[in-house]
Amino acid sequence: MSTDTPDAPADDAPSRAELAARVEELETALADATSEDDTQKMSIIATKGTLDMAYPPLILASTAAAFGYDVTVFHTFWGLDILHEERSKDLKLSSVGNPNMPVPNVVGALPGMDRVTTSMMEKKIDDNDTATIEELIETSLDMGVEFQACQMTIELMDYDEDDFYDGVTTGVGAATAIQDMADADIQLLV
Repeated sequence: MSTDTPDAPADDAPSRAELAARVEELETALADATSEDDTQKMSIIATKGTLDMAYPPLILASTAAAFGYDVTVFHTFWGLDILHEERSKDLKLSSVGNPNMPVPNVVGALPGMDRVTTSMMEKKIDDNDTATIEELIETSLDMGVEFQACQMTIELMDYDEDDFYDGVTTGVGAATAIQDMADADIQLLV
């Protein structure tokens, strides 16, 4: 039979100060566990490597980063050329298959027309003082955008990982891109 009465404290019971400290510790742990990260995440998949298709993922990524989004852009297949330091400076604009081109498809199919339409677009970009692909990449990297280069495509195209802009994450697989998309608030395929 116990000699302790309900009003008498047990010898091993924590003190009021210890209980208060433990409650504070548990409240802090609960707040940490339940606090939500307010940073929204955007995941973009870039699959095209023409001049006109290089701009959308770069503009969206840099703009989202400026608004505080955590942005990842996964480049695969021809989209990888956007991150390739040399190839990105020589992206072409196809004159065939774009109904908004100022050239009919039959004329656009003539030899050399891609060079003509690319030159027209480059002049328009320059005249309009629009940022270049390189400038958009550098600005995006400075803003924290993560550009990922698909490992399978690097191998398929026989690219060297050193050929990409400094700051590009190379060797990223599709599983990583899928997980990134699953975790993102906004997912875009460009």
